[in-house]
Amino acid sequence: MLMADTTAPRTELTLRGVLLGILITLVFTAAQVYLGLKVGLTFATAIPAAVISMALLRAFKTSTIQENNIVQTIASAAGTLSAVIFVLPGLLMIGWWANVPFLPTFGACAVGGILGVMYTIPLRRALVTNSNLPYPEGVAAAEVLKVGAGSREGAAEGKAGLAAIGFSALASALFGALGAAKLFAAEIAAYFKFKIGAASGATGIGASSSLALMGAGHLMGITVGVAMFAGLFIAWAILVPILTLVTPMPEADAATHALTVWKSQVRFLGAGVIGAAAIWTLAKLVGPITSGLKSAFAAAQARKAGGAKLPRVEQDIPIGIVGLVSVLLLAPAGWFLAHFLTGGPIASLTTPLVAIGIGYLVFAGLLAAAVCGYMAGLIGSSNSPVSGIAILSVLGASLMVGMVGRGVIGPDVTKALIAFALYVTTCVLAVAVVANDNLQDLKTGQLVDATPWKQQVGLIIGVLAGSMVIPFVLELLNRSYGFAGAPNLQAISDEPLAAPQATLISTLAKGVLGGNLDWGLLGYGALIGLGLVAVDAILRKTSHERLSLPPLGVGLAIYLPSSVTAPVVVGALAGWLYEKVVSKDRAAEPSRRLGVLIASGFIVGESLFNVSLALLIVSTGKGDPLALPFAPSEHVGMFLSLAAAAIVVVGFYRWARKAGAKAMEA
Repeated sequence: MLMADTTAPRTELTLRGVLLGILITLVFTAAQVYLGLKVGLTFATAIPAAVISMALLRAFKTSTIQENNIVQTIASAAGTLSAVIFVLPGLLMIGWWANVPFLPTFGACAVGGILGVMYTIPLRRALVTNSNLPYPEGVAAAEVLKVGAGSREGAAEGKAGLAAIGFSALASALFGALGAAKLFAAEIAAYFKFKIGAASGATGIGASSSLALMGAGHLMGITVGVAMFAGLFIAWAILVPILTLVTPMPEADAATHALTVWKSQVRFLGAGVIGAAAIWTLAKLVGPITSGLKSAFAAAQARKAGGAKLPRVEQDIPIGIVGLVSVLLLAPAGWFLAHFLTGGPIASLTTPLVAIGIGYLVFAGLLAAAVCGYMAGLIGSSNSPVSGIAILSVLGASLMVGMVGRGVIGPDVTKALIAFALYVTTCVLAVAVVANDNLQDLKTGQLVDATPWKQQVGLIIGVLAGSMVIPFVLELLNRSYGFAGAPNLQAISDEPLAAPQATLISTLAKGVLGGNLDWGLLGYGALIGLGLVAVDAILRKTSHERLSLPPLGVGLAIYLPSSVTAPVVVGALAGWLYEKVVSKDRAAEPSRRLGVLIASGFIVGESLFNVSLALLIVSTGKGDPLALPFAPSEHVGMFLSLAAAAIVVVGFYRWARKAGAKAMEA
């Protein structure tokens, strides 16, 4: 931690910083919503936001490292709150919504997000100040801020970092545009049939032509990349071949046979793996969280008894205000839940359902906030398994809603119960993901001598900004692309977004409340998950924690399409090789940070291009407004996209290595 006067004020929470943070939040939120709907993954925005802030605020002589920290704190809300799209599209998939209404969407995001901030404030001392948790992303963001604070080297790296994000985003957007023009193939795939005796099976693999997915792989790291490779192998080299053999489709081609079996059977096995791994992860956290909370309350009592004024770096939003805001937020939460039921087939159950929804939001939200905050400190907010939290939340919400709705009959009653369970889950998930990010930001603040309550105010501002933009982006994508499995009544494109996480969550809710959930496949998947937990434990023990195989990463790769996970694996491998090469350089650290920024730029560029393409689709009424009439054949398009991706990635990595060396010499 920086050694400084912990009582003196700092230029920190400023109007220009807040406005810049909001602007970055809006841009990154749009990118995150698209990425999450396409691949079921989001990325941490703290580091790219910090670099952009340092580059722009350097023009003001009064700017400080603490002000830049506020900007990244506000902008980090983009990476977290966008995760509500892991649930919300389910309301479109089940046919409850035809469009994305602004008010209910804003309400779930804003109320849940602010509660996420409030719930984690009492945890700060336990899980940040008095904890030895590593907080990998929080520490990394602090290092970036420190490097950019006042030195010539920092100024040079800040300029290089802004260039890295800008040019890699342009390259990624251009790559996406060439794909939309049909000059590049959207996917590189190969499927084949095989025979064992009289039985015929099929398998194969596909990979999206996406720089954004490769960038996501770089940011996730080699450990998650290896776990996803293991999931790909289990899914497509073991499960799909076996299950296609026992599920014959003699008239279907190899791709249809393999993908049909994967969608109808293998995905549910993957969901079981995710569920088992999530429960195991949560169980391991009970002890550390309990002991951390005890030490926090003990420390608070000791300070109160001493009567000493808290130093600035220990000043949170006062606990009385935290409690008051948390209680007052239950009123709008109840109103939004009641408004969701108004005029529907279960409106007569509004009072008990709203009571259950508020109670679930309070208690499940508190638990999710503590667990997600701890997991963010342990493995980083990007790798924190919020998918597992969402799965457990929707199962709990569905079971409670089902108990209240038992015996009620009428058209669309089951659909209404499913919709309400999904809406409650959205609120709880908003709490969880903001808590997941809040403590990571507070760790960054601790390392740069920031004031906690100002960061907490900044995150609330970011939550409100993200809550404003998410409904508009979600509706734009709904009208342009639509979502797989939804009626897509107004969608123009014939290539709907997969929204894989929302598909899983809505399927679980339908299965619990409709009574047709295939518990057998989920059970077998859970057994696979327990086996993976054992493998991970053995690896950690025998390697003294140097090696691991995160079961949630494996389960996610079984559940997600190979077209999504394969390029993520390639990106993780490419990023690991790059960092391995530059680790021997004198400028290893700046080169490594520039590599992270390039990966972030890949994600931002492609995502924002596709949001813009969605706007073009809606305005023109054409599904492929950029398609050229002289597009090459599929095989040629595959070769072109593969070659271009390799050239772009290698070229940018080479540039980052040279730019890092120049920044060191500045």
